[in-house]
Amino acid sequence: MRAQTGARSVDRSAIWAFAPVVAIVPFSLLALLVVWIPVGWLTSLTFFWFTVAFLVAGLTLFIRPIQVLVLTPLLGARRPTADEESVITPLWAQIAQANDLPPNRYVVRVLPSDELNAFACGGHLVVVTTFAIGELSRGQLRGVLAHELSHHLGLHTVAITIGHWLSAPIVLLARIGFFLENVAHAAAGSFGRRSALVAAVGGVTAAIIRGLSWIFTAALRGSDALANLVGHSSEFEADRRAVRMGFGRELASALRQLLAGGAGRRPIGWRARLGASHPAARTRVARIEALMRHPAR
Repeated sequence: MRAQTGARSVDRSAIWAFAPVVAIVPFSLLALLVVWIPVGWLTSLTFFWFTVAFLVAGLTLFIRPIQVLVLTPLLGARRPTADEESVITPLWAQIAQANDLPPNRYVVRVLPSDELNAFACGGHLVVVTTFAIGELSRGQLRGVLAHELSHHLGLHTVAITIGHWLSAPIVLLARIGFFLENVAHAAAGSFGRRSALVAAVGGVTAAIIRGLSWIFTAALRGSDALANLVGHSSEFEADRRAVRMGFGRELASALRQLLAGGAGRRPIGWRARLGASHPAARTRVARIEALMRHPAR
């Protein structure tokens, strides 16, 4: 059953996806404050305008040319080769036609990887791995690409993009903290042999920096776990849209191949489940097949 339109609409999962974004905001502002302190010393820029500039810069990531220019290299992706283009272009044209969309509204890029994977990011970017292009049949790849387009049409990527941008100063600060911790340990080890005071100060400094870094990394881990929990519903919503487009059977076939390769299985234990960004592939296949049998559900 074909979708009648490719217009975007807000899925419930797209709204829930803002939960981890809200959770990370206080830590992002705190990290920005720490980053701003030396900037404030050297310039007359206030923290308010520093924060505004940071947020405005993040909004530019929703502009398609900037997404392609900035996110593509950050993700390690690239333009498709001529051979890859010959595979992707006709499949993408079919998906766009099924949704009454111009094929060039969204941009497909390729990630060199030996994993069977694809993902949507920003507002217009779809990334697929070289392994997926080489190992999946044309129909299976079409189903996977339709699923990723569904994330864009359901606005699932909006909160994810905002969350990643808000996490940037936290990641930067955590990396600086771990670097300074190593420097403090090295200083304590080098000069501490000649002075017990230097060794004690170096050890305490390293412990303080490690504690501060742990707070920020714990915030990131907590936000990621929450994003994984609420993100499962967006995967089901994207599967549902792919079925409505008419590509459910092909998507289910791709998921079965994922299972045959030993991936996509149900995580064991609550820690593993918190760390899983996708629902079990077997569960997704069962739901897709149920939707195809009962389209009105």
